[in-house]
Amino acid sequence: MTQQSTSLLVGLLAGVSAAFLLVSAGSPSSLSFFLFAAAALPVLIAGLGWSNLASIVAVGCAMTIIGVATTPQSALVSAVTTLAPAAWIAHLSNLARPAEEVGGPEGAVAWYPVSDIFMNISACVCVGLVAVGLATGYGPDFVGELVDVFVATIKDSNADYQPTAEGMEEMKTFFLFALPAIQAAMWVLILFAGWYVASAIVRLSGRSKRPKDDVPSQLRMPRLGAIALTAGVVMSFFGGGIGLIGWTLIGAFGIGFVVAGFAIVHHRTRGKPARGLLLWTAYLSTVIFTIPIGFFLFLGLFDTARTLTVTGSGPKSKP
Repeated sequence: MTQQSTSLLVGLLAGVSAAFLLVSAGSPSSLSFFLFAAAALPVLIAGLGWSNLASIVAVGCAMTIIGVATTPQSALVSAVTTLAPAAWIAHLSNLARPAEEVGGPEGAVAWYPVSDIFMNISACVCVGLVAVGLATGYGPDFVGELVDVFVATIKDSNADYQPTAEGMEEMKTFFLFALPAIQAAMWVLILFAGWYVASAIVRLSGRSKRPKDDVPSQLRMPRLGAIALTAGVVMSFFGGGIGLIGWTLIGAFGIGFVVAGFAIVHHRTRGKPARGLLLWTAYLSTVIFTIPIGFFLFLGLFDTARTLTVTGSGPKSKP
């Protein structure tokens, strides 16, 4: 079997797997979130372990199955939010060039930086969510109906809960701008986790082109990410669609700097006796109190250095 035919077969299998996960996630269940989160894995594995052709075929196959099983709109939403970003991330991960071109040792190979991969994840999430928002007509009316359903559900379980009209309006305004930021942040984390897990699986299989990255020392958001975050903050002061896009930028790129802040803590506590306790305290305090997120955000903002993964051999394609 030729390499091309192998890539086609792998792509078809990955597309069927991704489509099955996404269609299954559409059915309300306690596993829906995990199925959505895992849907990018087959496409990532196909692209990282085989070729761009495999990931492209996986995207096309998954879209076709989802379109037939549900609706064409669902297929497009899945493509722009999950499938296409996964294929693009896999493509970037396999890019490399001679290390001497970037000031590295002669004869070595420099791989596409982890920081730029994370930057692309944030950008893909922004593009995908903005496209979905425009297609679905996301706005005050959409959020208003969502909040009404949410409040009605609470009332069914707690008859004493009777929010005032002013309280309802405040809740709708909050969710209108909070949802884009929260959804963008969560989806960036999901795609990055998917890339990390898929990379580990491909390495274990022996098919990985890219060596293992030292994520704690290499994961830093580039300066361009700070510009995007600043633009989002400025846009958030405007109303309408511009403000919503601004909050999407804040969520996608803000979480990038938060994750970079955690990576810095992981890196700087290496070899420390109380490292485990410090890390567990950092994560638990963030989950329970939320406020420490601000600390890790600023920590990530203060370090935007880019570090390359360099090996002695590898492909010579340029990013």
